Amino acid sequence: MYKILTLNNISVAGLDRLPRDRYEVASEISRPDAILVRSAKMHEMEIPETVKAIGRAGAGVNNIPVERMTQRGVPVFNAPGANANAVKELVLAGMLMAARNIVPAWRFATGLQGSDEEIGRAVEKGKKQFVGFELPGRTLGVVGLGAIGVKVCNAALRLGMKVVGYDPTITVKSAWKLESAVEQALSVDDLLARSDFVSFHVPLTEQTANMINAERIKLMPRDAVVLNFSRAGIVDDQAVVEALNEGRLYAYVNDFPTNLTKDHPRCVTLPHLGASTREAEENCAVMVVEEVRAWLEDGNIRNSVNFPEIHLPHGDNPRLVVVNANVPNMLGQISTDLAAAGLNIVDMLNKSRGDIAVTLIDLEKVPSQEVVEKIASVEGVLSVRCLSCGA
Repeated sequence: MYKILTLNNISVAGLDRLPRDRYEVASEISRPDAILVRSAKMHEMEIPETVKAIGRAGAGVNNIPVERMTQRGVPVFNAPGANANAVKELVLAGMLMAARNIVPAWRFATGLQGSDEEIGRAVEKGKKQFVGFELPGRTLGVVGLGAIGVKVCNAALRLGMKVVGYDPTITVKSAWKLESAVEQALSVDDLLARSDFVSFHVPLTEQTANMINAERIKLMPRDAVVLNFSRAGIVDDQAVVEALNEGRLYAYVNDFPTNLTKDHPRCVTLPHLGASTREAEENCAVMVVEEVRAWLEDGNIRNSVNFPEIHLPHGDNPRLVVVNANVPNMLGQISTDLAAAGLNIVDMLNKSRGDIAVTLIDLEKVPSQEVVEKIASVEGVLSVRCLSCGA
């Protein structure tokens, strides 16, 4: 019986993928095998030694101590792309809200007083201050061409916009999905110089922090619009607000309220709604639950932010799952220990990523606990599990 600890409300659509005859799921549980989390902060949390996986029902993992888990041999899974459509729709809404001055116009309308006739006269007199512009023919720059960025690009093209994209690490999978009409920028600076709108879809790292700053704003066309539905910190809010005050930028649409932006007349600030749809929450939960199950039951890995992707079909043979430092002669030591115990290897797969390697070894017969412990004692081995090995 696997024990799953939930730190937030995880969609039932995902939890239903955990068979109750094999999984116990609760928000309070001792010695959990895995943790499912959405936004709960885990950096200061004492994570039990029994934890073999952490699944984030979303894309970003800033709330999880990934490096600490890597050192313990614990994979951290996420759900990239599961909320892509939800974020894409909000980006499109953000562009429309900015271009048509919808938020200040709404505020104006809700502040009207008097009879219907008086309100009608005030509307006709005041509406000219909210004249906006249309999207076709404008250029959208998209930084980050993962699942979300690609959807944003393709949708903007269908609205009649020109689109420029930049991502030096774009995957083949994303490139196949990207419409051919999306132009390639040579750098972030090149993209900004060509964009009437710019939208960010990158994780927050040392390299992406304050990606939009005072110097880069100077590269942008006058009256450009900045959109940030990625992570707080990617845009230097102070620099953007100063540019808005100076009339250099037209609007700033973001998902991360601060005292600086929430009441600014040229800011549209939303309460982190990017993935807040029923569909996105269900998609994220289903995806991450399936990933955690695959690791716990078969040792297979998909969508881990710190471990290599690995997949070896698992039949009835007992399987050893070994996580170790990615250093020479690890496989040699492990196979030597198995051979010394008279254990024949039926199938084996080894994958590495950075400093971590994972090896899946299918054996003819169940290894003794003594053999498992011997492999676990090899210097550099972080964890060993035996699957389909009986009670």
